[in-house]
Amino acid sequence: MDSKNIWMISLCKIEDDMLSNTNSGFSTDIKHSEKYIEPIIKTRSLEKIYDMGNIQVTALKNIDIDIYPGEFVAIMGPSGSGKSTLMHILGCLDTPTKGKYFIDDTEVSLMHKNQLAKIRNQKVGFVFQTFNLLPHLNVLKNVELPLMYSGIKSSERTKKAKEILINVGLEDRMSHKPSELSGGQRQRVAIARAVVTRPSIILADEPTGNLDSQSGNDVLAIFKELHNYGNTIILVTHDTQIAKIAQRVIYIKDGEVADGNFNV
Repeated sequence: MDSKNIWMISLCKIEDDMLSNTNSGFSTDIKHSEKYIEPIIKTRSLEKIYDMGNIQVTALKNIDIDIYPGEFVAIMGPSGSGKSTLMHILGCLDTPTKGKYFIDDTEVSLMHKNQLAKIRNQKVGFVFQTFNLLPHLNVLKNVELPLMYSGIKSSERTKKAKEILINVGLEDRMSHKPSELSGGQRQRVAIARAVVTRPSIILADEPTGNLDSQSGNDVLAIFKELHNYGNTIILVTHDTQIAKIAQRVIYIKDGEVADGNFNV
């Protein structure tokens, strides 16, 4: 695939002198730039509590994180640590029980469902381990879906979806159903769907979990390409090797941030 212009359709490049430094870690450089850049994602005293009959289960507690524009962050933790719960809240798929959550300095933690749906459609792209493609739609129509929800007319939806699918190397699979694709191809469709609305934030929950090694490496290469052009990438994983492609790791343990600023 042609990487020269592959993701320019989905993002704006952030100035290199503010977000990169070959002699130091990314997180250090961001701290030096805080007077210029506000976090794109910010949580304060975030908690998530589930009512299980007569029992309350605390999935997240006292979560304070800042993620800056253009960062590639991995969220790590063992099974049951709360990392997927945090991902769902960051992606506006769920709401916190307590605390505050801001995207682009706008508090979203108190928004109702319709407002959250609008935020998801405009600012966030999702990539899931299980792909979440609609089985009755072909590849092209699956990628068009977010544009349809945005009110884009049919001809423009088709044009944009085809451009993205060509970029991920699926130009010969547009009329196929998901069941006719390999796992790696389905995940590339999911990535195309995630970026077709040009979101500034891409959330990926164990995106290589159902893939063989080669397909997983191909998918991770796409995420690195997206990040190189300025997108904020947040990747949930339990795999240290996968987390190594990120610039910073937020480690979740027992529902709390055990460490939020180290490089693997």
